[in-house]
Amino acid sequence: MTTPIRVFLVDDHRLFLSGVRSELTGEVEIVGDAADAASAIRGIRETGPDVVLVDVHLPDGSGAHVIQTAGRERPGTRFLALSVSDAAEDVIATIRAGARGYVTKTITPEELADAIRRVHEGDAVFSPRLAGFVLDAFTGEAPPIDPEVDQLTAREREVLRYIARGYTYREAARELHISVKTVETHVSAVLRKLQLTNRYELTRWATDRRLV
Repeated sequence: MTTPIRVFLVDDHRLFLSGVRSELTGEVEIVGDAADAASAIRGIRETGPDVVLVDVHLPDGSGAHVIQTAGRERPGTRFLALSVSDAAEDVIATIRAGARGYVTKTITPEELADAIRRVHEGDAVFSPRLAGFVLDAFTGEAPPIDPEVDQLTAREREVLRYIARGYTYREAARELHISVKTVETHVSAVLRKLQLTNRYELTRWATDRRLV
C-alpha cells in the first residue's frame, strides 16, 4: 500500500482552506493547517509534512518567509505556492525563497492533486503562463556547476544536509520518512563519491559549499 503524501495547508482565507481540505481528502493526508506565517512555521515544525501548500500573502508576513524559515529547519520538505496572484514579482520572490512550484487558485482540484504529487517527487510545477516569468528571471543567473555536488542525487543531497547539521542517522531517517538503513546507504554513497572518510569531513565539505 502506497504511503499517502503528508500535506500542510497555509492560507488565511478559512473558507478557501476548508474547500481545499475537502477537495484533497482521499488524495493526500492533510496533517495540519495555518492561517498566518507564525502558526505555519510552528505547525510545519511540529507535523513534518512532505509538502506545504502555501499562499503568497499572509496577515503577518509572506509565503516566502514561511518557505525560507521552515525550509531551513526541514530541508526534506517541498513547498508549493497556491495564490490568486500571478504577478511576476510574487512568483519570482517565492521561487527564490525555495518553492518548488507556483500555481494560481484557478487550478482544478485534479490539477492541484497532481501538482502536489509532482512537487513531492522533485519536479518544478508552474501554471502555464507563470513559467515564463521564472525562465526570464533566472536566465543567466545559474550558479557555476560544482561537479562534486552535481554527481549527488537529490536524495543524497537531502541526507547530506541533515547529517552535516548534526542529525543522527535515526533522526534524519525520521525527518525524511525513510529507514535508518537507507540513510546509511546514502551516506556511504556520498562519502564514496566525494572521496571523504568520515562525518567530520562531510560536514566541513558541505559547510564550505554553503549546503547547510
